[in-house]
Amino acid sequence: MRKQFPDFVNAGRHIEGKYRSKPGDPYGLFDIRHPVTGSKFRVMVGWDDEWEHVSVSKSHRCPTWDEMCWVKWLFWHDDETVVQYHVPAADHINCHPFCLHLWRNRKRGFPMPPKQYV
Repeated sequence: MRKQFPDFVNAGRHIEGKYRSKPGDPYGLFDIRHPVTGSKFRVMVGWDDEWEHVSVSKSHRCPTWDEMCWVKWLFWHDDETVVQYHVPAADHINCHPFCLHLWRNRKRGFPMPPKQYV
């Protein structure tokens, strides 16, 4: 995960409230706008010893594939693999109808299929 976020991401940092963070912290809650389309996103960044996690939501629809690729680029390096999980229905928790998640395992990485299939 990137150590420093772009200036426009930091400008949208929540510095008060339940999910506040300090300027320069590599985690927190952010309201950001895509610099080309102007589309608004709420993004939460966090991690523990094993997992890095970014949730991405919009107020009226789920983010598109291209938007999720852009968010991946914002928070991770090009050579890092992150995933979106589609868990069994019994394990599904929906706290926001238009929220998607990106995950990276910090310790083990991910098995990858052959390049020609991705």
